Formats: sequence, C-alpha cells, structure tokens
Amino acid sequence: VQLVESGGGLVQPGGSLRLSCAASGFTFSTYWMYWVRQAPGKGLEWVSSITAAGDSIYYQDSVKGRFTISRDNHKNTLYLQMDKMNSEDTALYFCVRDGYKDWGQGTQVTVSS
Repeated sequence: VQLVESGGGLVQPGGSLRLSCAASGFTFSTYWMYWVRQAPGKGLEWVSSITAAGDSIYYQDSVKGRFTISRDNHKNTLYLQMDKMNSEDTALYFCVRDGYKDWGQGTQVTVSS
C-alpha cells in the first residue's frame, strides 16, 4: 500500500489549495478514504471522509462549506479542495485508508499572510 500526498504549501488567509493523494498497491475503489490533519503541537484531527463509490461524504464541522473531498477511482486519486482557508487550517495533512493502518507521509499546509 502506498499513499502519496501532494499539493500543500503556503497560502494567504482566504485563499485556496487542492491536495491530492495518489494511491497504489490496493484496490482503491473498494475503500473508504479519509483526510486527517495535525496542527503544530496538537493531536491528530479527522477532517473528512468519503465512501468507496464517492456517494457519501462527511466533514468535520470546522471545514463544512469550505472544504470538498472527492475521488477519482479511475485515477486512484483522492482530493481535498480547500477554500476560504484560515490560520486554523495550518497543519500536516494526511491521506488515510479505511482502517487507519495505512497513511501517507503528509503534505504541509500553512496559512499565513
């Protein structure tokens, strides 16, 4: 199993970023997938989930209306579109396979002016 995140970086408050997670080594289309983040000095925080087919989506309250999770099962890729970002979104973002045993290396997102 390999999960490789990309798309992180520095963004100004109110700005947008799109994270991607390239999955390999398993049948991506049969697994729920999650985004989890860890802010500096804090614990892990679940952000969003998407079912295997992409037909149901769930968000943490603090990102509802700002973040959009999606997936392309043909490309074995998970996405997180982040809009209207604020400083509280600064964190290391991980792509996680259902079961929480398989994690990517994370991509750093920093929101700062």
